[in-house]
Amino acid sequence: MNELLDALRETFGEKVAVAQRIGQTVLTLPKDDIVDVVRFLKEHGFSILLDITGVDHLERDPRFDVVYHLYHLQLHDLVRLVVQVGGEEPELPSVTQLFSAANWAEREIYDLFGVTFSGHPDLRRIMMPDDWIGHPLRKDYPLTGLGPLPPLVRE
Repeated sequence: MNELLDALRETFGEKVAVAQRIGQTVLTLPKDDIVDVVRFLKEHGFSILLDITGVDHLERDPRFDVVYHLYHLQLHDLVRLVVQVGGEEPELPSVTQLFSAANWAEREIYDLFGVTFSGHPDLRRIMMPDDWIGHPLRKDYPLTGLGPLPPLVRE
């Protein structure tokens, strides 16, 4: 794993921060590099995308973390990628072209957190109804919910 991390540092330089947390390798990187870093890791044996999830840090800027977990079958090792995104309409590139498993995970993050993924082939709600207002896993979402839009009144 150390050789792989050295190659990663050589390729991406200081843009990718490497840390060890609870025995796991954690890479923190800019959103514009997510596709290139995931491609690099996939080409170096991290062939399984286990999960993508979101985290809302309401008081922080940038507000959201999008967290990827990749697994290397031969090394039996896991790497976590953390990308911070913020702004009024948080967005980062989709990795669906590298891992088809990213499709539904990215849609879930879009639906529940409001983070969009540019280049996603079918970015639409996956859990909430199409007419649902807001993103229910955001920490500022009301506990009572905003709910769906009221039905149209037909005359």
